[in-house]
Amino acid sequence: MARCQCGGDGCNCVVIAGENAEVTGAGSTLNPYVVSAVIECDDVRPCLSAGDGIAYDASTGVITACPSADMGNNLTYGSDGCLFVPTGAATVSVGCGLQGDGSGSAPVEANVADWPFSCGISANGGGVYCDPSTGWLKTDPPFRARYREVGINDAFTARTVPSAETTVDTISVSLANPDPCRAAFVIVHRTVDVDFNLPANGGAAASGINGDDLNYMRNSGSSAISAWHGQHSVMHNITIPAGGNQAIPLNITVGRGAGGATYARIQATIRIWLFSIPLS
Repeated sequence: MARCQCGGDGCNCVVIAGENAEVTGAGSTLNPYVVSAVIECDDVRPCLSAGDGIAYDASTGVITACPSADMGNNLTYGSDGCLFVPTGAATVSVGCGLQGDGSGSAPVEANVADWPFSCGISANGGGVYCDPSTGWLKTDPPFRARYREVGINDAFTARTVPSAETTVDTISVSLANPDPCRAAFVIVHRTVDVDFNLPANGGAAASGINGDDLNYMRNSGSSAISAWHGQHSVMHNITIPAGGNQAIPLNITVGRGAGGATYARIQATIRIWLFSIPLS
């Protein structure tokens, strides 16, 4: 506030400080009045508040940074009291199979090739798993394949062909599924070839596999037929459970003998293809 008195010699003015104000100076040209506001800390503190990342103590007026206490936060205070992030906390170095440095623009992720197949990856892609004992990444169990073959080629003194179907020899394969995880798809191929001697005027004989007649011959001519034979086969599939074992027999049968027919040689083979693959 300013007060002035005026007389014959001119005006004499005085500036009086009000509340929360201070006046210095004499009001002359060389020493003018200077009015300064006087503000106490207690007057300002009610106007302040803490926002994100800020800690504020209203009782002391101290404003500080507020690092999160959540797990994984690496922001802290350095020895000089300033904010500090240790080297490597924001980015990482990756090895084989990974890419990125952990930053927002380059997150750490698997370094993989593009899916090259025409089918969709969601429905057809295999899995990748974590080995709990080693921490290594593992893929689906590997596919497996096996091939087995057994056979005989036996010649002997001629034997009479029985009239009823009779098993005269047997060969077999005991096949193990080497996959402990998947059932195996198995293709079985069996062949049999029996040499018959068929006398003239009615000599007859038949041969087969596991009770199934595959060929029959009757000699209605006037001359004997020696070493008549033909190779016949059957093919089918079976499934062997994961880690299981299966015996696969070939029972060679002859029968329907007539007119003194005999047989003097047997050839037989079992061929097996095993595939340990996903079965749909």
